[in-house]
Amino acid sequence: MGAVYSVLTIFILFFGLIFFIMFLRMFRVLNEYERGLIFRLGKFSQIKGPGLIILIPILDKMVKTSLRTLAIDVPSQDIITKDNVSVKVNAVVYLRVADPEKAIIQVEDYLYASSLVSQTTLRSILGQSDLDELLSHRDMINAKLKEIIDRETEPWGIQVMNVELKNVDLPQELIRAMGRQAEAERDKRAKIINSEGEFLSAAKLSEAAGILGSNPFALQLRYLQVMTEIAAEKTSTMIIPLPMELMRFFTNMNSKMELDLEKEKEEDKKKE
Repeated sequence: MGAVYSVLTIFILFFGLIFFIMFLRMFRVLNEYERGLIFRLGKFSQIKGPGLIILIPILDKMVKTSLRTLAIDVPSQDIITKDNVSVKVNAVVYLRVADPEKAIIQVEDYLYASSLVSQTTLRSILGQSDLDELLSHRDMINAKLKEIIDRETEPWGIQVMNVELKNVDLPQELIRAMGRQAEAERDKRAKIINSEGEFLSAAKLSEAAGILGSNPFALQLRYLQVMTEIAAEKTSTMIIPLPMELMRFFTNMNSKMELDLEKEKEEDKKKE
């Protein structure tokens, strides 16, 4: 009889321990950002949380899901743009679970599925864009990617918050070509600015010459001012410009002498 009592005691303790464990597993606590899907005998029953959750042992099973925003790093994708340029592009997708029931029931792993959708959409959209559009209109491309990915993941209860292109890796040959293009563009602007400066300078010099030429005393004052500036530098070499009137005087005298010589020659010929 003692042996029978010992066996019964062991069974009672064993089953008591099992029931105690099952009793403890009846109670679950969910955080504010968590929701629990209750499956009763394999069939969806309800969504509970946050707070204390009581489950029926053996009958109920709970699957937790988070409502926080998640960031998915889309791996680098080899893409050929519309103008036949090969680039590598990666992106980040920010999403959250909007409907826990669909996120658990409609798709096996919504993070993996969303990542695959993001990769295929990234290749498809960027393949329809030019390289200049990819580099200078990222906001427009990000908005288009967000719209398409959100439309694809909506049946799974996933809401796409934002999509951002991270890096665009260009071939080295293309980078050098773009550098030469930028340098040529800067040279063109420099030449245009230099030409405009010379044009304005010539216009101002023409105006100054008109003002100085209208009055001979103004030209003489300018001459004296230049002499004063040269003398202030205290150099060993002195450059003295001759006035234009003096040069005209010598030119006129030379012309008059040539005319007198021609007249004398003509008179000599007549006398002969």
